[in-house]
Amino acid sequence: MAERSLRGVRLGAQSLQSEEGVVFHDRAQHTYSCTSCGRDTTLTFAADAEVPDAWECRTCGAEALLRVGEGTATVDHSEDKIPRTHWDMLLERRTLPELEELLEERLAYVRSRRGAGESIDKISA
Repeated sequence: MAERSLRGVRLGAQSLQSEEGVVFHDRAQHTYSCTSCGRDTTLTFAADAEVPDAWECRTCGAEALLRVGEGTATVDHSEDKIPRTHWDMLLERRTLPELEELLEERLAYVRSRRGAGESIDKISA
């Protein structure tokens, strides 16, 4: 085992590759200003990359907007998808009168079981 080890080299600590012949891609720095805490964050992107209008602030997690010149960019949230709740999905399948009718049927069933003295099985999660 000792014959195979590399002497004088710390494995994993340093790369044996050189940067000779490597051409780095052009880069551009863009500044984002946080809307809540006011901090500026400078990020480096490839020069030909599409830069997002908004970025998450590293400090507070709020939305930071791209600063263009002296001002900041505005972000249009009109096309953002609004999350649907369970109630919204239920109203897509049934109308309010149908839901009221189902509720009354279920309440009548529960009340009849209580009045008959039957034991109600508990449903656990």
